Order: sequence, then C-alpha cells, then structure tokens
Amino acid sequence: MPTSKSDPESSTTPATTTWAWNRAGAAFTDMMTPTLRLGVTGLSRAGKTIFITALIRTLLSGGRMPFFLPEAEGRIERAYLEPQPDDQVPRFDYEGHLAALARDPADWPESTRRLSQLRVTIEFRSESSLRRAFGVSKLHVDIVDYPGEWLIDLPLLNMDYAAWCAEAVTQAVAPRRQAHSKAWREFLATVDPYAPHDEQLALRGAELFADYLKAARAEDHVLHTTGPGRFLMPGELAGSPLLTFCPLNLDPSIPYGRNTNAGMMARRFESYKNHAVKPFFRDHFSRLDRQIVLVDVLGPLNEGGDAVVDLEHALSSVLSVFKIGSGSWFSALFTRRIDKLLFAATKADHIHASSHDRLEAILRVIIDRAMGRAVDSGAEVGVQALASLRATREADAKVDGELLPCIVGVPMPGERIGNQVFNGRTEAAIFPGDLPANPRDALKPDAAPAGLHFVRFRPPRLLPPGADGESPPLPHIRLDRALDFLLSDWLA
Repeated sequence: MPTSKSDPESSTTPATTTWAWNRAGAAFTDMMTPTLRLGVTGLSRAGKTIFITALIRTLLSGGRMPFFLPEAEGRIERAYLEPQPDDQVPRFDYEGHLAALARDPADWPESTRRLSQLRVTIEFRSESSLRRAFGVSKLHVDIVDYPGEWLIDLPLLNMDYAAWCAEAVTQAVAPRRQAHSKAWREFLATVDPYAPHDEQLALRGAELFADYLKAARAEDHVLHTTGPGRFLMPGELAGSPLLTFCPLNLDPSIPYGRNTNAGMMARRFESYKNHAVKPFFRDHFSRLDRQIVLVDVLGPLNEGGDAVVDLEHALSSVLSVFKIGSGSWFSALFTRRIDKLLFAATKADHIHASSHDRLEAILRVIIDRAMGRAVDSGAEVGVQALASLRATREADAKVDGELLPCIVGVPMPGERIGNQVFNGRTEAAIFPGDLPANPRDALKPDAAPAGLHFVRFRPPRLLPPGADGESPPLPHIRLDRALDFLLSDWLA
C-alpha cells in the first residue's frame, strides 16, 4: 500500500527525522521528570478542599504571587493538569469545586470525605545555566488530599486495645464530652468485658460510640479525639465489620480470653489497624515528600484554654508518627522522607491583618513540641497564617468614638452574632476582637474564651475569563508564601 507523504511515521525527510527525535526526546524527558508528592491534610473545618482548589487554580491561571519566586521571576512557562497517575485513587474534583465558586451566589466546595489526588505538571526555566541549556524543565506535583479524621488514626499504630480503651474512656468523661457520651457510657456500664462474646453487643456498642463522636464533633467542631477516625469519616469502609467495635471498661489486672467481649473487640481493633490504618500509612502517607497541615486555630481560641490545649494534644499525638527528615536524592529512591513540613493557621481573613503575626505566634506555641521533633530529625518546618481564598476585606469603623479594625464581607445565611442573624445577601462590617498579645496565654487551661466574633462568610464569586481570555486571579492571603516554601527549591 502506498504511503502518504504527510504521514510522519512513513517518511524519512529531515523534517520527519526532527519530529521523531523531538517525540523521543519528549518521551524520555517525561519519563525522567521528577515527581513531588505533596500531602494536604488538617483537622476538622481547616479548609483543605478550598486550599487545594485555590492552589491549583493559582498555578494554572497565575495570580498575584509576589512571594512565589519562580512565578515572580517569570520562570514558570505554564502549568497544566495531567491524568491521574494512581488508578486506584479517586481524582480530586477540581472542576466541580470551581463550579461551586462560579455559582451566583458562590458556595464553598464540599469538604474532604475521602482520599483523593490530582497531578499538576509545571514547566519552568531553571535558575541554573547548565539546566537551561537542556531546555524547559518539568516537575510533576502530585497533590494528595486526605481527611484529617484519618490522620488521627495514625497514633493508634503505637497503641494496643487496652491502652486505647483507657484513653477513650478517660476522654469520654471530660467536661466537654460528658453530655455527648452519656448514652454510650450508660451502655458501657451494663457490659461485662469478660463475658462470652456477643455480636449484637458489639454492633450496639459501636453504634453508640460512633453517635457520641459524631454528636460531639457536630456541636463542638474544635473537639478532637483519639479516633477511630473512620467512625467520623468512614469513606469506603461505611457499613464494614471493621467498624464494629468500641472501647470497654477494662481492669488491667484481669486478662481476657479470645472468646470474651474484650477479646472480640481487641481482635477487631487490631483488624481495623491492619486493614484501614496501616494500608493508608504504607500506600499513601509514607510516600509523601512534603506536607502541609492546615489548622483552624481561631475556633479553639474562641472556646477557651481547654479547647486550645485539646488542639495541642491532638497535633502532638498525630505528628509523633510523621516520617520526617532530610535525605539525599539517592536515598529518596528507596525511602520517602518528609523534608519540609508547613503548619498553616487558616482563616486569616477572619481577623484584621494587624493580628496575623499573633495568629502565627499562637500556632507556633501550640505545635512547639511537635516542631522540636521535626527539627531534630532534619526537616525544615514553617509556620504561616493564610487564607487560600480571601472572603473579606479590611476597613476601620468608628464605634463610640473608638476606631476599630474591622473585616467586611457577606456572612453565610443563618450566621449570627448575638441577636443579629445574617441573611446571606447583605454585607457586614465586623470587629472580630483581639488575639492575646502573649501567645502562651492562649494555652493556659483556665484561659477564658478570647471574646472573638467569627462568622462564616460567602466566598468571592469566581468570575469568567475577560475579553483577553485571562481568568481573574483569586484573592488570597499568603498562599504565594506557602507555595514558595513547599515548591520553590524544586523549581530552582
């Protein structure tokens, strides 16, 4: 069969040879393109989904990023999405989250409920003249999103069933949990851990324990727990027998047999670790190169010292299992180590800029012990206050002759301050209050609530591209600094 001269596969012209070499070179370059796996997580309502959405949108479309040096220096050629690299991991629904922001009025994207991932490829010009001689460089950034509720499971790897029971039962009688745990604790008082195992008892106990955890979290979203996290966010394990166990009142001096209630619960506790926690740790968490932990500090501050101490305990427990430290590129081929760890206090747009430094200082004190472990093992640690999508602007308002630093935005419908209930359409100027000048005051267990006034604001609406085809940049606070900390050295 004759061949077409327009078919590059069948021609040996110089142009075709050049095309073939270029294609082979592109394939080789893609195969050799380094990949950075960036983990994004945080505890309840920290803003993981909107952070990832804003990060991707900013990389793809550009924006005001004076402190993201590769962009500020004009070295980023382009960024684009690539097919999901891991077939077994759901894709992060970036387009769906953008659609929520494009509605009128705009809505916040749905929160993280399962593990997901998305790959962004960045083409850039290197700072190195040697690397520039080989043309434009590329970097794959695999963004791994996982619920903070799963993160709280990692400390279970260092616990046996008896230790977990002791901690969970102690937590349940704490003042902020007593009302929520009442039904479960009344049930627990009727259970003999050493009686022959009873499947219906396990089902009922797990149901009441999960109800207690969910009720406590729904009413007090700053409340943290030892887990299991899948009781709060089951993901693909919803309805699984792996979730049919609960803590029991054990006497450490009395051993329990395999076929007792305690023995049955202990087996399922170990099964939960083996089939839910360890695979997540092995297949995803332990493969991360960089990690950002998003933290809602303002919520606990407004609840008082006990809530802040609770947050400190949760972060210290979780971060004790991070596999962090520096390593050479050669060792990275065989074992991943998190070499940069960023803690970000989110919702910085809920307070005036004059308080941002105080917010960072409070977060730094909260994670001080965990940061010490990270630094000792060689990881570079950063702390920032940020708002990945800014929903407010700043203004000064005179009240009773006093000039107060306020924030201005449209509160979500149903939000309230005192007797004022907002309708979701009207803009309001709010004085959020002052953060403590001494960050250590926030960690005193008997510290009074900070007297802050927080409401949820509507996000700014995502506008369509203009006549020039350019998409308007998203407003943010220090998102560029976060990108610089996490990515810039890979784009040098």
